[in-house]
Amino acid sequence: MKYTSEKILRIAKRYNNAKRSYLLVNPLQAKHISVNPSEALRMMDSLGEYLADKYPENKLVIGFAETATAIGAEVCACFSAECNYIHTTREDIQDFIPFSEEHSHAVEQKLCSAKLTEYLSDTPSVIFIDDEISTGKTLINIINNLRERFPELNQKEIICASIINRVSDENMKNLENAGIKCEYLLKLPEEDYESQIKNIRVSEAVRLIDTPANDCPIINISPIPDPRKGVNIDKYYSKCLLTAKEIYQKVLADNQIEEVSGDILILGTEEFMYPALICAEWIRRRYWKNTFCHATTRSPIGICRDKNYPIQEGFKIPSFYDVHRETYVYNLRRYDCVVIFTDSRNINQKAVNALVSALKRYECEKIFIVKGESVDENLIS
Repeated sequence: MKYTSEKILRIAKRYNNAKRSYLLVNPLQAKHISVNPSEALRMMDSLGEYLADKYPENKLVIGFAETATAIGAEVCACFSAECNYIHTTREDIQDFIPFSEEHSHAVEQKLCSAKLTEYLSDTPSVIFIDDEISTGKTLINIINNLRERFPELNQKEIICASIINRVSDENMKNLENAGIKCEYLLKLPEEDYESQIKNIRVSEAVRLIDTPANDCPIINISPIPDPRKGVNIDKYYSKCLLTAKEIYQKVLADNQIEEVSGDILILGTEEFMYPALICAEWIRRRYWKNTFCHATTRSPIGICRDKNYPIQEGFKIPSFYDVHRETYVYNLRRYDCVVIFTDSRNINQKAVNALVSALKRYECEKIFIVKGESVDENLIS
């Protein structure tokens, strides 16, 4: 399928970001805007199938947190069952390589290095995945850091792939000089997005009063392999499918949600996007065609009620992972049932209270928290 800017590009205004005032919002990405999971996966598969056809021997895919974590996993799933997947993270993790993301609201990213020697020894190439590439500076930073730690990377073919590419000719040459190939679904011409959003008046996401969510059960499910530490994609995908079945049984069937005839939302948290997306698709195909998916985010986006603006409502909530961190959820609406799906080890109750309060503003009454703690895949039988 051919993807155009009309299908996968909306321009939003970042809230109080002096480094870059605009944000490209992809309505099919299952991040800032809820989407039919089939549409999201179809877009990701378009990139993955193209790459698997062009680089069939590749066995390592690296995704960028937080918005490309699901894209990277689904792209990796298009390769052989031996392909390995790992994504960068902003969470605390051991044995990591740090790097900077110049234009972002969150500068520090980390890539766990514990399994990289093993992964690099088994692949002729490495494919890096992002949702969009604007300058390539972040990519050059991490590859330079990786080459210092892992000289064998100099012998590998390096590919950077994205849904959207808007790298200038000059920066494209910089990437080529650094030994990096670029692949993408949509190439955008150079445009002045700053001027396009300059006169848009936006407000900050609403901070909600901490109201106890006593009627929102927390349901524990089996542990999930942690792609922050590296996973075999076949095992990871299979576990996501088993998790979807477990969520259906423990949350939907046991609570008689099968009587619901309306809409269901599977809402992931921050970097934890892919299992929520696979779960939403599995449920949509088998039980409820009106199942949707998206996720909370660290991105502070300006709110504007203009009908042509992509982010029309938003709430500021504490992170499920860190009591001192603020996150956001955008464009909520009424759902007959909401499953908040997280891999947070110790769920922040203030985050639960705030998110449930936001959902209840839209008369979402059946709300469940599903906790599937991420662990090293070697610990999962």
